[in-house]
Amino acid sequence: MRRLSLTALTVTAVTLSSFAFMYHPADAELFGKKDDASQAAPASFADLSEKLLPSVVNISSTQKAAPPEDMPELPEFPPGSPFEDFFKDFQGKRGGGDGGEGMEAQPVASLGSGFVIDAAKGYIVTNNHVIRDADEVRITFHDDTSLEAKIIGKDEKTDLALLQVKPEKPLTAVKFGNSDVMRVGDWVLAIGNPFGLGGTVTQGIISARQRDINAGPYDDFIQTDASINRGNSGGPMFNLKGEVIGINTAIFSPSGGSVGIGFAIPSNLAKPVVDQLLQYGRTRRGWLGVRIQTVSPEIAESLGLKEVRGALVASITAGGPAEIGKLEPGDIILEFNNQKLDAMRQLPRLVAETPIGTKADVLYWRNGKTATTKVEVGELEKAEKDGLIENGDEPAEVKPGTGTEIPAVGVTVSTLSPALREAHEIPDTAKGVVVTAVKAGSESAEKGLTVGDVIVEINQQPSEDAVAAKKLIDDAQKAGKASVLLLVDHQGRDDSRFVALRLKK
Repeated sequence: MRRLSLTALTVTAVTLSSFAFMYHPADAELFGKKDDASQAAPASFADLSEKLLPSVVNISSTQKAAPPEDMPELPEFPPGSPFEDFFKDFQGKRGGGDGGEGMEAQPVASLGSGFVIDAAKGYIVTNNHVIRDADEVRITFHDDTSLEAKIIGKDEKTDLALLQVKPEKPLTAVKFGNSDVMRVGDWVLAIGNPFGLGGTVTQGIISARQRDINAGPYDDFIQTDASINRGNSGGPMFNLKGEVIGINTAIFSPSGGSVGIGFAIPSNLAKPVVDQLLQYGRTRRGWLGVRIQTVSPEIAESLGLKEVRGALVASITAGGPAEIGKLEPGDIILEFNNQKLDAMRQLPRLVAETPIGTKADVLYWRNGKTATTKVEVGELEKAEKDGLIENGDEPAEVKPGTGTEIPAVGVTVSTLSPALREAHEIPDTAKGVVVTAVKAGSESAEKGLTVGDVIVEINQQPSEDAVAAKKLIDDAQKAGKASVLLLVDHQGRDDSRFVALRLKK
């Protein structure tokens, strides 16, 4: 049987036209004596469905599509040709002659789902992509009432949006529950608008939690086998108490239909975003000013850390909170604001959800021991606006050269020179040795080292000479070290990352 990885599969949209992404107990006695979210399934979901369906809405958004600009020129026919009138008529309709008014732009429609969180004020939550670039957004309720909606705020990073309608009659609202208490195997209901059919209820269980599907920086999806299809995007996932514990967002499917692998944004991730959109009309996330990477077993061993956990600081933003707090590249952040980090991907969300201006305690690992510092959390959106966070362009391809071969790790390096800097487009400010060749199939090749990379440090010692760099690695090998830790800049750009390489025995 062929094994497929998640990253090799196609993430299929849950809307009809685009990539899909999507408060306190509501009736604690609805299904008996338990008041937690984990309850035995009732004999029927009918009572719960009847109660919840009026709170779920269908969302249609439209935008005008410009007429084609590069249509080919139409052929000319001799007078009296039977095709002459036909093509003249067509040309007039597309705006090409004879006083035609031109082809009108046809609206592009997107269908999705949403749910009411404030009945009195008409607030509705959905996915951002459902209403992205929309000229008009309309909400259709369970009783077929249709109202135009105003976009209050949206967030691309979590693919959430907050809408508002002016209710003409009382609405039915639902509340967010606590997604953190949900367990694998718990029953859930998904309600939405699959394929534009209208309110549809499906049931299933939570198949997995904390899924990372490379959809964004704060991936923490709930996986479910409840049937989710195109058009369910933005619809709620309920626990058996009628609380929203997820927002149906994406599916894995080669065909576009449900195959029992759906994903929902946890309510505990969505609610702070919705609250900020409600308060500010935009998000205001915390910012630390670091680039981080996963702590691998090799990196942990290289730095003398017994536990493989935390977030490795690859680089620091100049003038950012981390630099002011005296953090350095090579530090491993183990706790942030008294919350332990078992995995690197926990840190971005913890920082994002920390109020701006908070002086957070940071426990980190440096030089074989732990230390603490305080970091005043900045604002991510302001840093982006001020240009402190840059994506940069893709580096150009560089050609391999010659230099000092280091067989222990399968690379050849050279001391930086003006000619090498020009050949590999390495800035004058970059320091280190440049990789001029990578052996195919080596550990270095597997870890992504490429020609033009600049090795800044080896085992946290500066490396500016090719011969000295080889000696540092050879000495580590002779000392019986299992791996060596490199600090690498791609083409000398300020995008440092740590690479741990196993040493050949």
